Amino acid sequence: MRILLQRVSRAEVRIDRERVAGIGRGLLLLVGFCRGDGGVGVAKAAARVVDLRIFQDDGGKMNLSLRDVQGEVLAVSQFTLYGETTKGRRPSFTEAAPPEEAEPLFQAFVEAVRVEGVPVQCGVFGAKMEVDLVNDGPVTLWMDLVPARE
Repeated sequence: MRILLQRVSRAEVRIDRERVAGIGRGLLLLVGFCRGDGGVGVAKAAARVVDLRIFQDDGGKMNLSLRDVQGEVLAVSQFTLYGETTKGRRPSFTEAAPPEEAEPLFQAFVEAVRVEGVPVQCGVFGAKMEVDLVNDGPVTLWMDLVPARE
């Protein structure tokens, strides 16, 4: 599981120029899954995102979490996070989980964020979307989460 996390002042998703989701202050999460991610702990990943201290406190230090600032999440499924670009001129997506594997994992992750008490809006899985955001800071983080070993 891979998440590109961006702290935002606002973000929204449009399909065919129509707004389908949007948030104010919070996090835009581009979320991707690779083949074999079925054992990844989505609940643990959700708690990690919600409790990550990347919002500024009164002293200007990144010391507050999404939960602390009562922020929102806009989650967008993004298989291209697993694009391989080391060979040729066209990315390969063979490592990305197929839709039938990725969609239930994405939905489980979104539900796990909601269970953490954070309002979540989503893009539409598999749709061609326009994502508009105001990156606050800017703060952008890359998170790789691997499946738990047995």
